[in-house]
Amino acid sequence: MALILFGCSGIEQSENEKVRRRNCKGEYIYRNHDENVIAVPPPAHLPRPPYPWEGNLPRITKEFFRCKGSPANPPIMDKSDLAALVPCTDCEGSTRHGLPILRGQQSVYPILLDLLNYVQKTTAKRVIITSGHRCPVHNKYVDPAKENQYSKHQIGAEVDFYVQDMERRPMEIIQLLMEYFRQTRPYKGVKEYEEFLRYDKPDARVTTKPWYNKEIFIKYHSPSEGRNADNRHPYPYISVQVRYDREAKERVVYDWKRANLGYPHD
Repeated sequence: MALILFGCSGIEQSENEKVRRRNCKGEYIYRNHDENVIAVPPPAHLPRPPYPWEGNLPRITKEFFRCKGSPANPPIMDKSDLAALVPCTDCEGSTRHGLPILRGQQSVYPILLDLLNYVQKTTAKRVIITSGHRCPVHNKYVDPAKENQYSKHQIGAEVDFYVQDMERRPMEIIQLLMEYFRQTRPYKGVKEYEEFLRYDKPDARVTTKPWYNKEIFIKYHSPSEGRNADNRHPYPYISVQVRYDREAKERVVYDWKRANLGYPHD
């Protein structure tokens, strides 16, 4: 016995399609090119809403100044002594040593924290610290030049930084640093703190003359100046050095003992 199956689904679909086409009706819509049924307002630019972390920038503390040395950094050649080129290795970083001891505890000079927090609060932009404290090993790795041996980074009295979203406007930031002394007590109204002079000696190692008052020294590094292991970015950046400790009422100068023995390390 033979079993024959017939399929009719294709025929049914074809007939349904014919019926659908017969029942379809269309009508042209006639309208002028400038005719609008509903008024559409012109587009307006809306500012980007802030991200959750914007406007809530963390306060800058001494922890932001930890040494950026790392044993993962490759050795570099010390070209400061051409007669004996030797590889220069980096330190093991802040996991193996702490910050300088200042007034009995690990810290950096408070004026640096005050200035950076003032800039961050005034601009509502994040301050990026590229170089805070440097132990002597990392300081040599960053820049083995003879002039850098006496860097105040080693005693917690210097910082390099730029401001996010204002990388190309460092002069505005320098003006804010000066403004801090004109707007903040106990500096306000005291000429030796409010007035900034220009430093014109050749040992500054920058083309733009630095600024200084009684307490701080400000240097502007162009994109072609001051490039080192901590400042590999392409932006201009600002260095602030502490010249005078207002609390201790004494000048702040590099000291070998403080730089090499004045911080806890393994």
